[in-house]
Amino acid sequence: MSAAAPWRLFLAVWPAPEIAMALNAWARTAQVECGGRVTLAANIHLTLAFLGDISPERVPRLADCVRRADGSGHVLALEEARYWKHSRVVWAGPREIPPALAAVAGALERELVLAGFTTEAREFNAHVTLLRMARLPRLLPSLPSLPWQVDEIVLVRSQLSSTGSSYAVLERFPLA
Repeated sequence: MSAAAPWRLFLAVWPAPEIAMALNAWARTAQVECGGRVTLAANIHLTLAFLGDISPERVPRLADCVRRADGSGHVLALEEARYWKHSRVVWAGPREIPPALAAVAGALERELVLAGFTTEAREFNAHVTLLRMARLPRLLPSLPSLPWQVDEIVLVRSQLSSTGSSYAVLERFPLA
């Protein structure tokens, strides 16, 4: 009997639908300036930890890690929009990572490493990808004020196809 095919997994915070729709609308406006592919409203999220290909049998252990990670709910302000030339991405994020968000990401990282999971080696950078394959904009429109209430972590399975990624939330973990 062969093992099940691995799942591509990540941990994230997901905005309320009205925040996602407002960010999607902003991205469509920015697209006029820099082209690119707009992230679907249903796919807008902020990744806390990308895990890559994980055997489905390890998901319960992964969920235990998330439950052990300390974290508290907070408001995330997306205050600036920027362009990353190296990946041709337009993103939105806070000017400075809120301490509560940094604490959640750090706690997750510690628990995952202790349990033998491999995460990305790069430093956590709180950002929400809104446009891919964009060209360098002269000027991005101002972001609307969007107080994003972060009150849970979600475990997400990503499936890649020729039309892009589709996401399925496997489990939700409330923050204190």
